[in-house]
Formats: sequence, C-alpha cells, structure tokens
Amino acid sequence: MADRNEAGSQLGEETPRGTDERSDGAAASAGTGGVDTATEQDAELERDSEADGAGSSAERAARTDSEGLIGSEAGGEAGALETEPTGEGSASAARDDKSSDAYHARVVAAAGTPAGLVNGLLRELRPKQWVKNILVLAAPFSAGELWAVPTLLDAAVAFAVFSMAASGIYFINDALDVESDRAHPTKRNRPIAAGLIPLPVAYAVCALLLVGSLVVSGLVSMGLLAVMVVYVAVQLGYCFGLKHQPVIDLCIVASGFLLRAVAGGAAAGLEITQWFYIVVAFGSLFMVAGKRYAEVKLANETGAKIRKSLRAYSASYLRFVWAISAAIMIMSYSLWAYDIRQVDNSVWGIISIIPFVVGILRYAVDVDKGVAGEPEEVALKDRVLLVLFVILAGCLFLAFYL
Repeated sequence: MADRNEAGSQLGEETPRGTDERSDGAAASAGTGGVDTATEQDAELERDSEADGAGSSAERAARTDSEGLIGSEAGGEAGALETEPTGEGSASAARDDKSSDAYHARVVAAAGTPAGLVNGLLRELRPKQWVKNILVLAAPFSAGELWAVPTLLDAAVAFAVFSMAASGIYFINDALDVESDRAHPTKRNRPIAAGLIPLPVAYAVCALLLVGSLVVSGLVSMGLLAVMVVYVAVQLGYCFGLKHQPVIDLCIVASGFLLRAVAGGAAAGLEITQWFYIVVAFGSLFMVAGKRYAEVKLANETGAKIRKSLRAYSASYLRFVWAISAAIMIMSYSLWAYDIRQVDNSVWGIISIIPFVVGILRYAVDVDKGVAGEPEEVALKDRVLLVLFVILAGCLFLAFYL
C-alpha cells in the first residue's frame, strides 16, 4: 500500500550455523585424541559464540526487513501463531529467522482453522499503521477548532474511515501479490500468502472495508467523501501497477499523508489555507524521499535486490528531492508563520519557526545517515526530535488558542 505502503526486495539473512558447526566440531574432536581439556573447552566456547552471532545477525536482518521487502509499502508479515519455545544456539536462531522453514511452518500451522483465520485477519488489518491517521487532527488544530466537540467527532470519523480504507488496501495489495509472496523467503509468512486468509475472503473483506469507508464518509460530509474517493482511487492505482513507476510512486505515497491532513478539515467543513497545503505536501514528499533514500542506500550497502521503481533512483537524485522539498517546506512555513501573526496577532507563530527549522535539520541528519525508514519510527526513537516537536506544538498552541 502506498501509506505504509508503504513493495520491494529481500534483505539477505544469514543461515543459522550452530547445529552444523557443533556436529563438525564433534567429529574433529573425535579424530584428534591429543587435544587437552582446556583446548576442547575453548573450541566449544568459540562454536557457541559463532552460533549466537549467527542468531543475532538473523534477528537483526529480520528486524531491519520486518516488512518483507525493501521499498515495500504494503509491508508486514504474519507473526508466530503459537508461543515460541525457548532454546539456545541454532535451534533458537532458526525459530526466530523469518526466512527459515521452521518459522514458516509455525505460521502455516493454523491455516484452515477458525483461530488461524481470525489471527490472520487481525494481522492483515495492520492496526500499528493507523497511527498515521492522527494527521486528521492537523487541520482542526491549525484552524483553532481542536476543542470544539463537533469538530473532534468529525475528525474521529475521518480517522476511522481512513483506517478502514488503508486496511482494505493492505488486503487487496497482498491478494494481488500472493503468488510472488509465496515464492519469497519472508513475505510467504504474510497471512494471505501463508494460507491463513483464503483469497475469496481477502477480496470480500477488502470490498467491505473500502465500500464501508466511502459510505460512512458520505454520511458525514461530501467533502470527506471526495477526499476518500481520491484516496481509494489513487491507492488502487498504486496496487495495480503504479507502484512500479518511478517518481509516480513517490507522489502517491506522499499524497497519502496530504489527504489524511486534508480529511480532518474536510470532515468538519473547515477552511484550509494554501500555506497548509504547501507545507504538508512538501513535508510529505520530504519524508517519503528520505525513506526511499534509506532503502536505496541499504540496498547498495547490502547488495539486496530492489523493485523496478527503486532501481530507477540514485542516492544523489533522492538527496536532491528531499533537499528541495525541505527548502520549499521551510520557506512556506515561514510565510505561513508571518500570516499567522497578521491574522491572530500573535508572535508565537514566528517563534515557532525556530523549532520547526531545527526539527527539519535534525530529521535530515537521520535521512542523510540512511536510517529514516518509517517516519513514525524515526520520530519516536529520536528524543531530541520529540522535544522539538513538543516545543513546536506548544508555540502553535499559544498562537492559535491564546
């Protein structure tokens, strides 16, 4: 999907070697009777260390590629459906290695059972991705209407319909890619590819979620319905092939953030300034370009294969995109801040430029390092960035509500 959306390539993961190395070590020890006790103990410790290292490497790779492929927008795999048994060395590493047959066997063990179906449906909804929908509060906040109960109710509905639509897109994206997913070492663990969710059920749930989101949107306001129609149409286009088109995929993923921010205002019938559109649009493009840059840089360093649209990007091009996006965003926000002063007669809007610019530069540090994968993860892990965000929100709160 384009939001979380967030298609891609597999990171290489090391095969746990503990069992083989212990067997080889035992055979070698049996063939050399002159080895003293201390030497045998040292060799055993070395083999244990190597096995643990292999397991740690596999775990790191699994965490790094937790969404299955480099550049994947749909993302995520079905996790273990049973309690993981405890163990040491290669056995534990094999269980934790998402590309291993043992891990895959545990995932598909519940296929065809009611419990497996329910578990698969819940995982395929991907509720962790719903945090992005908090952007629906951006327009009410900047309009000074955040505390109005009717506005909050409309924003809550916008949050709900976006969550429904996004989850529906996850279902159809994985259903369309089911055959390629089943041939992939880690994506075969996704609920649909693993057989937890039959294809007819996946399509039915997808239709229910997408149609339901449009119906509910129409009951709230025609403005919200228009936003949701555009969102669903764009995301379906992404799933049916646009995700493989260079530049187009960047714009589609960025549009997901923009439409979320617009939806809150559309649901409540709020007037949105042109500065809001420009700042959010180029801010979204800045984050998406940074994410793609991290994916391309990681692929270049690891030699992992990447999908066609990402192969069209060079690191220098993506640096150009996020640099120019940041420049336009900072300029537009500064002009908006001065506009806030004229309209609300508050100096706090101008003061907010400081934490805003510093925050952008701070986020750019993560982008330049190639670690700016999911924007929400970067923001939560960088405490300085969190502090800057709180200061920025405080300045804007004083500007809009003081």
